[in-house]
Amino acid sequence: MTIELTAPPVVIGANESKGDVRTALRFITCGSVDDGKSTLIGRLLVDSKSVLQDHLAGVTRQGETDLALLTDGLSAEREQGITIDVAYRYFSTESRKFIIGDAPGHEQYTRNMVTAASQADAAVVLVDATKLDWERADLSLLPQTRRHTLLLQLLRVPSVVFAVNKLDAVADPALAFAHIRDGLQAFAREAGIHTAGVLPISALKGWNVVEAGQHDALWCGYEGPTLLQILESLPVTPRETELPLAFPVQWVEKFSSSNDTSQGRRIFWGRVATGQVAPGTRVTLLPSGQSAVVARVLDHARVPKIVTAGHSAGIALDRELDVSRGDWIVASPTAASAATEDDFETPPASAWPTTREVHATIAWLDDEPLVAGRVYWALHGHRWVKAKVKRVVERLNIQTLAREEAAQLEPNAIGHVELALQEPIPAAPFAKSRALGSMILVDAANHKTAGAVLVR
Repeated sequence: MTIELTAPPVVIGANESKGDVRTALRFITCGSVDDGKSTLIGRLLVDSKSVLQDHLAGVTRQGETDLALLTDGLSAEREQGITIDVAYRYFSTESRKFIIGDAPGHEQYTRNMVTAASQADAAVVLVDATKLDWERADLSLLPQTRRHTLLLQLLRVPSVVFAVNKLDAVADPALAFAHIRDGLQAFAREAGIHTAGVLPISALKGWNVVEAGQHDALWCGYEGPTLLQILESLPVTPRETELPLAFPVQWVEKFSSSNDTSQGRRIFWGRVATGQVAPGTRVTLLPSGQSAVVARVLDHARVPKIVTAGHSAGIALDRELDVSRGDWIVASPTAASAATEDDFETPPASAWPTTREVHATIAWLDDEPLVAGRVYWALHGHRWVKAKVKRVVERLNIQTLAREEAAQLEPNAIGHVELALQEPIPAAPFAKSRALGSMILVDAANHKTAGAVLVR
């Protein structure tokens, strides 16, 4: 299985400025096993009237609607009553459209959760009140709640909402919510995680999900917005338009005499990762280091126009150069207007320097521990390179948040490693660019996704 750490090429609207609620919000639900994630999504779909009657009838058993079945569609999920793979659902309100990812809670499916989180604008972390010692003011959170929240922070998910669920099933819901809320806020402060809210809900009953709860005592004086109201106000992830151009080549279209848009040159298709591309832009090709000038830019509909980060584009260069899938087209420091023929004989450095040595934070997803000396395939953009683990520097203790020396990383651990790549890549810190700062490691023997890599 392969995961992609950058968002898929989905056009969500023309207005993509940060905080523009007219665009679709892509969010996921995550947390520990059986915290009510699938039920919550089912409740959002039903109460927002986004489910057809025949679909609703198909998940009704003996007069009771099993909301979780609206997302758990695999036969294995229905047989075991668990979520295994990420299921996406779509719904809309009068003010906004939503794309929901239902992520599994089991530790063995953490790789699926990482897949969903890497594409999310926001996350709702479900916390099951019945699983915690809610009578204690110093209660401990479940390990998977902490792990998923830390992964959200590593993956730069902008908005994290904690939803304390199943308060209708505890003896003193007011006390339970107060203690759990304080525990979540203390954990978030210690980990340096900004939260968009902590609220009480009952996904099964529908309280405080779409409509405000009718039982005022249940919410212990909570007068904040419902979960849906919070989601309607959250910003989408801003595109990396202010950075220099970086364009991973996904497909090369050969010239066809029947296609007048190419003007006799090959077109390189992909999605703009950072910056923007326009005719006249001076670019460097990686890994070859050759230089060229962009002669023509087409959007996804083959219309000539300037294309910005997050959108698909076709690029034709002013000269025929050896470019194939996996190569990068990046901005050159030299302005196109100042370029001469002599400039191309000595290629300038690109705006995104390449490297073979990578220090990275890694979420280890394989069943076998990560140890120094192992060699994996690394996927960066659309380019595959061999990667050797030089050293495991440390791992993060998810209980204490302390960084501990380590010789290996166990399954589902988070740590710091050093990688040596067979070929140079234009890697950038993940904190600067989600597109250039992310990779995945794949086991060369069984082709399973082994780790999610975030460049430090």
